[in-house]
Amino acid sequence: TCQEKKYGNLVDNLRLYVRGGSGGMGFPRLGGQGGDGGDVWVVATKDITLKRIKNKYPEKRFVAGVGANSSIRALKGMKGEDKEILAPVGITVTTDDGKLIGELNAVGDRIKVATGGSGGSFHSAFQPSKGQTKHVRLDLKLIADLGLVGFPNAGKSSLLTTLSNATPQIASYAFTTLRPEIGKLMYEDYKQISVADLPGLIEGAHMNKGMGHKFLKHVERTKQLLFVVDVSGFQLASKTPFRSAFEAVQLLTKELELYREELLTKPALLVVNKMDLPDAEDRLAELKEQLHNPEEFSELLPDDMIPKSFLSFRHVVPVSALTGFGISDLKSRIRESLEQEALAEAKGNHEEKLQALRSHSLERSTPPGPNPAPQ
Repeated sequence: TCQEKKYGNLVDNLRLYVRGGSGGMGFPRLGGQGGDGGDVWVVATKDITLKRIKNKYPEKRFVAGVGANSSIRALKGMKGEDKEILAPVGITVTTDDGKLIGELNAVGDRIKVATGGSGGSFHSAFQPSKGQTKHVRLDLKLIADLGLVGFPNAGKSSLLTTLSNATPQIASYAFTTLRPEIGKLMYEDYKQISVADLPGLIEGAHMNKGMGHKFLKHVERTKQLLFVVDVSGFQLASKTPFRSAFEAVQLLTKELELYREELLTKPALLVVNKMDLPDAEDRLAELKEQLHNPEEFSELLPDDMIPKSFLSFRHVVPVSALTGFGISDLKSRIRESLEQEALAEAKGNHEEKLQALRSHSLERSTPPGPNPAPQ
């Protein structure tokens, strides 16, 4: 399970084998032309995730139909059937070596990833050609390395401003009416890390109250999560109960879980903000103890707000966006966490390629089975 935790099971990229259909044979005697092979397309559609594609097509092979041969009945052979790979919106399609083929930004966008072969005709001595064969990658476009997750009063935008020494740029994205604010963290060696402050989450966001659902959609498109809570807890509105920092963490976890459980497999850091307030140290000590034994303290929560599993944060970092306390520590923790993940991912990709090579060479070296003994 340690392995799963590390890589998470939120699939944000897939490598697929695609092959256009071969063309059909021409008919020399009557000058008939074979049908062209079908093409392979990636098509953006609603209600699909990369994980679902992976589960539905474990082989990850997509081959279009073969063109029909020319015949006396049909001199012009029919075109082979196209193959459509249904994919989510927000995907970048690249070749195996990273060259951009196209992007899916809206439902209905289509990208041709492999062309079918031509049918046999007079020009090719009536011999058909094979379809294109290649590996392509589907990547969920990231809007940022890190996504800030927190209720509206947690001080996320002031934290972002302090972290990025800048007024966060408001980025406008084609795929949303909501504008995540993207701040860039700059390091002394010129490394840059992007952090998105996504418009505030509210209790019940997974049920699509207000903008919450769009927010959760964006969370999928960040590599890691940065939970932000106010050390002294919060009350969203006069009608809602007061929540402690611990309860805030569990509520945020529950919202993500109800929207899409795999989000909780992303690495997460917890920022405890507003450490400049009186009693902050005591509150922090209490929060750390509660996070250490969350099961014991979960009776503080209403039943429907207890997450199925409690998140374990890579780091719990106390800060004050107001005074700048803890900010440089947070910046190093963020970087360390992203680099650790990149290393694990590189190792995973390396293993995957080795595995593919091994199975390929096995296929080639397997001798045909023995002949049956004469009776």
